[in-house]
Amino acid sequence: MPLFYQQDINATTRLGIWKITETEDFFLREVPLQREITHPHKRLQHLAGRFLLRILFPDFPYELIRIADTRKPFLENEAYHFSISHCGDYAAAIVSRTDRVGIDVEESTPKIQRIRGKFLQTSEEDLVEETIRSLDPQHPLMKSPWILLTLFWSAKESVYKWYGLGGIDFSDHIVFSSIDPTVHGTIRCQFLKSQPVSLVVYFQVFETLCLSYVTQPGRSKTSQV
Repeated sequence: MPLFYQQDINATTRLGIWKITETEDFFLREVPLQREITHPHKRLQHLAGRFLLRILFPDFPYELIRIADTRKPFLENEAYHFSISHCGDYAAAIVSRTDRVGIDVEESTPKIQRIRGKFLQTSEEDLVEETIRSLDPQHPLMKSPWILLTLFWSAKESVYKWYGLGGIDFSDHIVFSSIDPTVHGTIRCQFLKSQPVSLVVYFQVFETLCLSYVTQPGRSKTSQV
């Protein structure tokens, strides 16, 4: 099976990335298609992401997944907290028995340059430049000119999914203060939707594929932070 990457974060939380090489029929033998998706590849991504949930926790109850008004999938009894992301031929998922979670996976492309002003504050632009100046040219974050920007976008997406209630401005409500660009790196940020919340976004880079995730206790899906 093409399990591209798996990590047991702790005793109650696991994540994984699936490289999609199978046909739709492979997933439909295991995964219910709970809503109509007309685009064939998006449907394949949807199925692969849900299939991965049970790879991580074999007793995950697919059939109990519901979709919030914000389009976030959830379990009403919160037996598991989970988050799913897709890009290209990859699906990523994180599942926890105890903590609210968010995950994102992105492939680095030049398109990120066009939207950087929509999700980065001036201080974060400075952080990008400082980080680039500090890194060895062989560092994974220097593999292409767009990886670091893609990683910052991905990290903000994972915070957005961790929050789960929508209404987030990526520039105003999620502000990065520092980055530790090690192999299993971290980005520290302030979440400012209501009262400030300090978060740590964890990340890993696989060539030009950026993975980021947040795992931190929080209130239920119907509550404000």
